[in-house]
Amino acid sequence: MELLTEIAVRKAAHSKIKEVNFDELEFGKYVSDHMLVCDYSVTAPMADNGWDQPMVVPFSNLSLSPAALALHYGQTVFEGMKAFRMQDGRINIFRMERHYERFARSLQRMCMAIPPREIFVDGLVKLIEVDQAWVPDGSDAALYLRPFMYASEAKFGIKIADEYRFVIFTGPVNELFSRPLRVKVETEYVRAAKGGTGAAKCGGNYGGALFPTRLAREMGYDQVLWTDAKENRFIEESGSMNVMFVINDTIITPPLSDSILDGVTRDTLLVLAEEMGYAVAERPVSVEELEEAFEKKTITEAFGAGTAAVVAPIQMIGINGNDYTLPAYGKQSLHETLKRKLHAIRTGREEDKYGWNYIVG
Repeated sequence: MELLTEIAVRKAAHSKIKEVNFDELEFGKYVSDHMLVCDYSVTAPMADNGWDQPMVVPFSNLSLSPAALALHYGQTVFEGMKAFRMQDGRINIFRMERHYERFARSLQRMCMAIPPREIFVDGLVKLIEVDQAWVPDGSDAALYLRPFMYASEAKFGIKIADEYRFVIFTGPVNELFSRPLRVKVETEYVRAAKGGTGAAKCGGNYGGALFPTRLAREMGYDQVLWTDAKENRFIEESGSMNVMFVINDTIITPPLSDSILDGVTRDTLLVLAEEMGYAVAERPVSVEELEEAFEKKTITEAFGAGTAAVVAPIQMIGINGNDYTLPAYGKQSLHETLKRKLHAIRTGREEDKYGWNYIVG
């Protein structure tokens, strides 16, 4: 396909792909040979929109000033996407437009420059074309795509930066979680508050979650279920995932707000669930409702939804010191049915009636 953006390519002298064990992909361990880099400046004599020509270069360390504003004031945003090897050998970037829109919203919330759509889309396409051998072929495998941007301006006074660097790198991965999860409802620490940056995919949201997550793991859990900042009463999301519950044969997920990330996988599963005839409700879910559902045995499934995790079943939920176990899952479980449907669309085994797939080649 013809690219609208002129993208220079400087190939790596040696490929690292032979160092990769594609049969045992550890999430986040391997990085592909190349990355895309594009700089922005308000004042530099570049194109009219302030963006320089993007370049695909060998993956390497970044050089930045110790005074770079991102290091001090948190102007850094990222996206998480995946490309899949289809059954006919072509490569599919899944829901690229939706990811770009979320990236742009996150950047706007953080007062950062927004790369033109052409740089984002054409940059991803060119990078994948150069590193197409890195796209794995397997039911749970994909090429993870990490577009991100940070304030590169060297000035330690707090301000909105005038200079940014946009980068995309990739790496082959399996799904993030290999077994059903044990999660703890968190009622002391919070991930985000109304009016904050919870709906933006910015670095600070994740850094602030590390400590309570570590405490939960020390207690034997894998992740936390975040509750709202005002009352610690309503479930919001879990770790790097949105969360869904099956209660009284209805898929229930907390409604989007400025404290919940607008998950692309969340949206995808809701669309597919309704298409397949399942009852779906986007509404608040209280901690008390979860406890009651366990006591009355009306909750049959719980699972996370996210780009990295895809569909991650939850085995047990800890609530106020009590551990509640979900019924055993099998191939006919609702979340497994949704996951198979999603995989079939992404790999071309079923019709992509929603136009989600962006075929590279």
